[in-house]
Amino acid sequence: MTNERMHDPTAARRRTVGAATQLGTEVTINLGSALAGLVIPIVGSFVVVAARQVVMAAVVLPFYRPTLAGLRWRRLWPAVALGFTLAVMNLAFYQSVHLLGLGIAATIEFLGPLTLALVASRRLLDVLCAVAAGAGVVLLTGPGGDVDVLGVALALTAAAAWAAYIVLTRSVATRLPGLEGLSVAGIVSLALLLPFAVATFDTAVVDLRVVALLVGVGLLSSAIPYSLDTFILRRITPRLYAIITAFGPVVAAVFGWLILNESFTVLEVIAIVLVCTAAGTAIATQRDRRTTQV
Repeated sequence: MTNERMHDPTAARRRTVGAATQLGTEVTINLGSALAGLVIPIVGSFVVVAARQVVMAAVVLPFYRPTLAGLRWRRLWPAVALGFTLAVMNLAFYQSVHLLGLGIAATIEFLGPLTLALVASRRLLDVLCAVAAGAGVVLLTGPGGDVDVLGVALALTAAAAWAAYIVLTRSVATRLPGLEGLSVAGIVSLALLLPFAVATFDTAVVDLRVVALLVGVGLLSSAIPYSLDTFILRRITPRLYAIITAFGPVVAAVFGWLILNESFTVLEVIAIVLVCTAAGTAIATQRDRRTTQV
């Protein structure tokens, strides 16, 4: 007997809604990054990332009530490590956006989760996909010779931090209930960033437009997508989630063009598409381990 779930109209609708919502979160995350690109030259990366964490904390903390009995290092260290990783990842990425532009920074950053997905693979196709993705990044950063080296280094740092974020999030999810891990990580990240944000904050440049941009970055890049992730992953498989995420650099490039007035050469467009295609192919061709029902 075949698996009836594959033909269940309700399940199909849930998958469709989940996939559509995931596409929506890719739009919000990259729109938030584009808004960050507008406000970073005004207030600096530390202030933007700290503001993002403040908005996330304001959304998440009402659902988390810590207890003294639960505040033990052995229990909370993965969440603390996650908070440090969040701070590094967001700060490195936003500063690389400032130096490289959103499209290029987002494409390089995506090497982190792609490498994590392929590192344990033994398939020739995955090796070819990894080589293709690497070639795409070389095309982005090599031939012209005018790409900011510090920006590339920061984007690669963000890529490594994103891979660590995935591993730590999995650990936090298995150790801590509900939103407790995310709440602790957000508090730690904010505590690390706040002194630098205060030191670099210039009240003279702040107006309603700047405040609106900072709130928009926090809502679009953190509060909305993080809140929807649980809803999404209850409706689609992690593999489909990863496939949709693989096209994030293309969405980022579009917003970079629309909002930040970024321009791309034909070679850069080919490079971005090459990285996304390699990632999508590698993830889409992975085999799910399923128990056959008869």
